[in-house]
Amino acid sequence: MSDTVTILEADGTLRLDRWFRRHYPSLPHGQLEKLLRTGRVRVDGKKARAGDRVSPGMAIRVPPLDEPSGPAPGSRPMSRVRPQDEAALRDLVIHRDDHAIVLNKPPGLAVQGGSNTTHHVDGLLDGLRFGNDERPRLVHRLDKDTSGVLLIARTAAAATFFTRAFRDRTTRKTYWAIVAGLPNPRQGRIDLALAKGMVPRENKGGGERMRADDEGKDAVTYYTVVDAAGDRASWLALLPLTGRTHQLRAHCAAIGTPILGDGKYGGAAAHIPGGAAAHRLHLHARALEIPHPGGFTLRVTAPLPPHMRSTWEYLGFTGDAPDPFAALELPE
Repeated sequence: MSDTVTILEADGTLRLDRWFRRHYPSLPHGQLEKLLRTGRVRVDGKKARAGDRVSPGMAIRVPPLDEPSGPAPGSRPMSRVRPQDEAALRDLVIHRDDHAIVLNKPPGLAVQGGSNTTHHVDGLLDGLRFGNDERPRLVHRLDKDTSGVLLIARTAAAATFFTRAFRDRTTRKTYWAIVAGLPNPRQGRIDLALAKGMVPRENKGGGERMRADDEGKDAVTYYTVVDAAGDRASWLALLPLTGRTHQLRAHCAAIGTPILGDGKYGGAAAHIPGGAAAHRLHLHARALEIPHPGGFTLRVTAPLPPHMRSTWEYLGFTGDAPDPFAALELPE
């Protein structure tokens, strides 16, 4: 019997063959092509090709497969996780209940696999079963170099619930960042559509990145300065209303205050003299508020990673920051 698998927000938009490579890594490409040609694999009920783009919410019919990863993503048999990797991953847990696990993801750890990326959270999720038969599921992502709150669903039902919450924007994600310079005004709303574009390879950080484009996807971010070291650097709280790729990095650079260490979007302007960690990205998913299947709002915060704590101390920033967006009424 075929399985019907709904693509989650965590997968993003990608080619169909790459989706299969991610979730069914032992399925040979030639076998996938045959399944597509014969119509045994379908997307939203229609025949598809390997290069077709698929996105969250689409339904993929997956026939029985004669390879180890045959069951639908999330219900496949437990894979081997090295004890040291399992222990390291469990050390990142800052919240756990019957429906959700929250990690404080360190910078440098990828959430999902990709080109030349074999060590990632998705590949280690069997280590977070904590006795459950179901394999935990990713429901959103963070960039590899962004640290902080990462939500994981413990069951298929919880994954559906949380995915809907992200899609319907009933969540509130607050990020902390150090930016080079001081925004003017000190608080505001950045409403700047973004689209992928190419930057010449000879430029630092060249290649594909997000850029302002009136024809791009809507992207909105609220920001406020929590503290500042003169006009040299600022501690920002950021509240994205949308979840575009590299949105906060592109928006901060667009207002003239790139995130510290973000050479891809800020170039030389993303660095300030002094500070041993100035070359590393200073962006942290500080807090998440999201409806919970238990009927309440889950609120969780993640402490800063060591390199950002070091920069906080170097710039003289101290203490915590009460939610600067608590009184902000977000649009429906």
